[in-house]
Amino acid sequence: MTAGAPRTHIDTSKPHPARVYDWLLGGKDNYPVDQRVGETLPDEARGNAARNRAFMHRAAAWLAKNGVDQFLDIGTGIPTEPNLHQIVQAIRPDARIVYADNDPIVLRHAEALLTSTPEGVTAFLHADVRQPATILERAREVLDFDRPIALSLIALLHFLPDDEDPYGVLRALVEALPSGSHLVLSHGTADQHPELKQKTEAAYKKGAIPLRMRTRSEVEPFFAGLELLAPGLVFATEWYQEEPAPTRERSGFYVGVARIP
Repeated sequence: MTAGAPRTHIDTSKPHPARVYDWLLGGKDNYPVDQRVGETLPDEARGNAARNRAFMHRAAAWLAKNGVDQFLDIGTGIPTEPNLHQIVQAIRPDARIVYADNDPIVLRHAEALLTSTPEGVTAFLHADVRQPATILERAREVLDFDRPIALSLIALLHFLPDDEDPYGVLRALVEALPSGSHLVLSHGTADQHPELKQKTEAAYKKGAIPLRMRTRSEVEPFFAGLELLAPGLVFATEWYQEEPAPTRERSGFYVGVARIP
């Protein structure tokens, strides 16, 4: 199922975060304008993107193993295998997953690549996180909001500057979910490599992409009122549930998984 096909064409004259992220992960579904942004980022950006995605894989698998069978993933990005639904449905074939993104190219690839198991459901919404009420309304067509849902926002909220109220956007999404649901969040930071902050921000600014990397104290409020699960709010390379973290590599992302009481 794919919903909300955009009426506008894909604008290849302006970079988009989803396509820059695709380039960082080694994908081919991006344009020269996206590549130029990626090439001006610090070399560590590619490794940070890969480590962030690895966190998403671990968190999704852990939740599925612990009975979660509904996922709402906002800011999906261009499908890069394995996708969230492939991780989850390998464990829970009947799982239902709703993806949402605001880039038309993501919709194009979603139609071809985000295919579900016969027992489950995979749906895609062309929608923007800045309109949480719209996302929730359309997600209700696929997901049962009387049962727990995992809300996933991976490498997304740092593209919402303070004047777009990212905390309020997240709160609107979380408050709509039933008790026992989970929030899976990763957020860009320069806390472990402050020397790269200026170059990173300059690269995105040149591409007219808003970027607001946040410190630990600024990321913590996203989890306000939630039960942050072990190991807590940590760097992407430190979030492990089933085995100890194998590396002390630096990371450009804070991550956490929390339960909604």
